[in-house]
Parts: sequence; C-alpha cells; structure tokens
Amino acid sequence: MPSPHDPHAPPTVAIVACHGQGLFEFGCAVGLFAPIRPELEVAWYTTQLCAAEPGALRMLGGTHVQLPQGLDALDHADTIVVPGWRDPAERPPQALLNALTRAHQRGARITSICSGAFVLAWAGLLDGRSATTHWRLTDTLARAFPAVRVREDVLYVDEGSILTSAGSATGMDMMLHLVRKDYGARVANLVAERLVLAPWRDAERSQRVVRSIPLGEPTRLARLMEWMRRNLRDTHSLGSLAEQAALSQRTLQRQFLDATGLSPIDWLIRERVAYARELLETTDRPLQWVAEQAGFGSQESFRRHFRGMVGTSPTEYRTRHRNIIPADRLVGC
Repeated sequence: MPSPHDPHAPPTVAIVACHGQGLFEFGCAVGLFAPIRPELEVAWYTTQLCAAEPGALRMLGGTHVQLPQGLDALDHADTIVVPGWRDPAERPPQALLNALTRAHQRGARITSICSGAFVLAWAGLLDGRSATTHWRLTDTLARAFPAVRVREDVLYVDEGSILTSAGSATGMDMMLHLVRKDYGARVANLVAERLVLAPWRDAERSQRVVRSIPLGEPTRLARLMEWMRRNLRDTHSLGSLAEQAALSQRTLQRQFLDATGLSPIDWLIRERVAYARELLETTDRPLQWVAEQAGFGSQESFRRHFRGMVGTSPTEYRTRHRNIIPADRLVGC
C-alpha cells in the first residue's frame, strides 16, 4: 500500500455507489477527496468513482449517474468508501462483497457512511469488531449481525483498517479523521476550512442531543469557546470559565455538554491537543515549549493527554508528520 507521504505515489480512494444511492453521502465523499488541492502542498489522494452495478445508477430521488469505474478499481485502492446502502435487509451484490473482502485481505482501509455499515456487515468485515451506523439503524444492525459489537451513540468508530460512521453528515467527521491520520492535523484543518466544517468533532460525541439549547446560549458558548482558543496557555477551571461566560458552573456544564457532548474541561484539553499537533508538525521546538504553548502544566500531562487522544507519543507523531506543510503556512480553522 503506497504511503500517503510518498510524493510519487499518492494514495487512491475508491468511492463505491449502487442503485438507490443517497446523493448527499456520495457527494460528501466526492467533495472531500476528489478536488485537486495544490495549496496543501502534499501528494493528495487520487479519487476513483466506482459503480458496483452495471449501467447508469438510479440515485435516490430519480437522478441517473454514470460512474467512470467499476469494481475492478477496488483491487488497487488504498481506501474504499461505501457511502450508504439502499436497504439493510437486502444482501448487496456478491461481486461487491467479494471485492471488499479481497481489498481487506490485501490490507486496504475500508470505510462506511451511515447505512453503508450494512454492506461491510454482509461482507463479514465487521464480525468481532466494533461498528456504528445511524442511530435509527443500530438496533437493526445488532439484530441482523450479532457478531458485530454495535455502538449506538458515537459519531464514528475507528478499528484501524475498518471505519464506520453514523448518520450522513458524520461521514465528514470520519473522513476528516482519515485525512488527519494520513497527513496530520494541519492539513486536516486546512481542508476543513475550505469546506467550512468543524476541523474536529470527537468520535465519542453523542449522535443525538438530548435537550435543545436555550435561545441565546449558543452565541454565549461560541464566544467562550473562541476566548478559550485564544487563551489556551492560561490556567482554567470550571469556575473561571463560568465566570468568563457569566453563567453558573452547573449551567455552563450542562449547556456545554448539550452543545458539544463534552464537559468544558474535556473540550479544552482536546483543543490543546489539536494545537499541540500543529506545533509538532511545523516547528522543531522542544516538547517542553510545545507543552507550554498548548497550555499543559507539565510534559507528563502533555504526553498523557496526547497519547490518550492521538494514540501515539508527541515524539512519534512529530517524526511522522513534521514538514508536511511549511511552517509559515496559514493556520487552519
């Protein structure tokens, strides 16, 4: 499998569609991977659009689309995206299941958006793995495929070579997560900026907001979040943040959880880790300096939180991602 960082071998993404395909999910995958992005100064993905069934595909809503590639393209793709499936109870074409199985066996990364998880399940790729799909379909997936460990209230699940995402728009979160893994946080942030997306919604965030946010509070919270981003180096507590937002601690905690799925302190830690990733990619400064700039009280705290969220140490992350984009590049979202 070609390395995403080998300028002579950009990774290939195959986006697979069938009759009855939802245009939104398909368009999200195409819109993220297919555009040429010379401003990123990386060997950006090569994208192939693949029809899993013959002829022009009858997309959801009656549109007909003729895709340039067939299933043969899956035999050479580094990443495969299955953006939905028309009927969870219908077995997908055997040719598609066989192509996905072959790709998985040779080490390709296979991903799904929303109901696309059922295609992976029919292929047996989710057996013994954790996976998710749209919250309205999680019970159906669990009943139909008991060997799958279905997670019903997360945005996406990363099992290494297999990734599944929840409802339609969460596919963008998962795909930005792939970009972040392949190219680093700085590139992912720049892509998110161009797509006008949040650069990072944590995978563990709930699919559903239990309560609506009272009128006026989103603006107040948005201002607090922006202030926190500008003041990452400072020491913060729930009490100081509540004072800054002119809210009680209890109200701030509740409203923050409703808006982000996280407590204010957990959200702050994730912002600090995200900023530390950019610093590691674009500077050669010591880890102590990076930890201080990102607002961590000690290197020990920095390393612990970084490894917990990124899955590797700051030093290992820097070795992999340093100099992907010049240090004077515009900071992303």
